[in-house]
Amino acid sequence: MITIVDYGDVCIGEVAASVKKITDDFKVSKNELDICGSEKIILAGCGSAPSVMRKIQMLNLYSVLRVIKKPILGIGLGMQLMSDYSTEGNFSCLGFFPGTAVKFDSNLNESTYKGMHKVSFCKQSILFDGIEDNTEFFFNNSYYLLQNDLSTSTCQNVITFCSSIENENAYAVQFHPEMSGEPGLKLLENFIKI
Repeated sequence: MITIVDYGDVCIGEVAASVKKITDDFKVSKNELDICGSEKIILAGCGSAPSVMRKIQMLNLYSVLRVIKKPILGIGLGMQLMSDYSTEGNFSCLGFFPGTAVKFDSNLNESTYKGMHKVSFCKQSILFDGIEDNTEFFFNNSYYLLQNDLSTSTCQNVITFCSSIENENAYAVQFHPEMSGEPGLKLLENFIKI
């Protein structure tokens, strides 16, 4: 069973619709018991980091998500929330990955980091099995993590930033596979098969 963490974000329904194309063995839930009892967890988002973290804390899921030892996939804002710290609101996050989520330069045109962009592999990852290097995925982020030793792929426009990352049971992608067509579905399928 896969649990998609439900804290009311608009993109959760889109993620659920994509997962349903792969398997019926999932649920969308904010229940601690569902999350603890699931085999895998998806934490997706596309809103404001401080707002989402407050919702996670109000649902008493902060500690549960921090200590979970099952495969967990962060999507979009989920990747930012799985880092150590976010400059959006200046708060400590879930701590799965080292690094601080920082805002793109406000002088940059949004098209340089939002929309369809190529992802370049820098380390082998089970998430990208059957997906070609430099495949395009859909980005919708204003904050990013710098490339580091745990990065499995990067996106390069004006700057190079981390587009996917792994640390033991934790996986995250800055892009939105649910909005990236067949490659996105393949990535979700690869996570589900872990």
